[in-house]
Amino acid sequence: MDSLTQLTFGASVGEAVLGRKVGRKAMLWGGVLGTLPDLDVFLPLDGPVEQFVDHRGFSHSLFVLAVASPLLAWSIARIHSPTREHLKGWWLLTFLVLEGSVLLDFLTVYGTQVLWPFDTTPRAWPVLFIVDPLFTVPVLVGCLAALILNGKKPLGHRLNGIGLALALLYVVWAFAARELVVHRVEQNLARQHVESTRLIAIPAPFNTLLWRFVGLDRESYFETYYSVFDGDAPLVVTRYPRNSELLLGLESHPPVAKLRAFTRGWYAVDDESGNIVVTDLRMGSEPNYVFRFKVAEAGTPYPVPVEDEQLPAEIDWSQLRWILKRIWKPLPPPG
Repeated sequence: MDSLTQLTFGASVGEAVLGRKVGRKAMLWGGVLGTLPDLDVFLPLDGPVEQFVDHRGFSHSLFVLAVASPLLAWSIARIHSPTREHLKGWWLLTFLVLEGSVLLDFLTVYGTQVLWPFDTTPRAWPVLFIVDPLFTVPVLVGCLAALILNGKKPLGHRLNGIGLALALLYVVWAFAARELVVHRVEQNLARQHVESTRLIAIPAPFNTLLWRFVGLDRESYFETYYSVFDGDAPLVVTRYPRNSELLLGLESHPPVAKLRAFTRGWYAVDDESGNIVVTDLRMGSEPNYVFRFKVAEAGTPYPVPVEDEQLPAEIDWSQLRWILKRIWKPLPPPG
């Protein structure tokens, strides 16, 4: 998830675990540890595609972080020598923050190598959008309350615990909402005779009431939206070509191979003024996507591989108004 969420979540867990015993140091180190796995973005890598697919790699492994937890806890206790008697508490704090931050990333659609090095497949169970105020705000408010009231005081500690509990209850709701909308959309698609070989549900930006669905087959994909308030309302399904044939001859081109593996098939291809562009269909919506990469130039008879280049993200903020309205009633897609 976003950096603010990871920082505040780590700080909140740190305060909940050890705040009463070591004071604000617990919140400080919780915040640091919450952001630690995402520092892999600063690792030098070869090209934008590699940067894209290798993020959330070894630094997000549940196994690596489990091994690192006691070492980091020992180091923190050494830095704050008067707190060495709480070494077990530092260990628990470190373990819960690191593992929890990775599991939060796992709950977004991007993909996280939680089983590295035994399995480097990016895993995801998308129940949260990468930025969700309904998760972040309770945690942030609880942290601020504990900070202002001093973490050693019972009221600040209690308010922090309430904020953390509300955020975790929201995650439980997100799982339930996903199960509900997936079941109903599958039923509605069957009634409307809309076929696909694969279907993915992704929460729309900043909420878990409206969900974006992408259906995939070999030659095309479709997009539709469903709100928890839609009931049996017919789905507005729009289908688009995948243009997979544009990648003929590029199968061994490293950026193409990496994008195919990382997206696990959730991609489309376009010829944009002679540039062959691969788009990750999971992040964004039609026609605005976040991750788009130029991998080749059109040629005869096959495209010519080029050094990969990430194209500017296409984000239309005016769609947020449509999302807010779409939550409450069925509407045609924006644009």
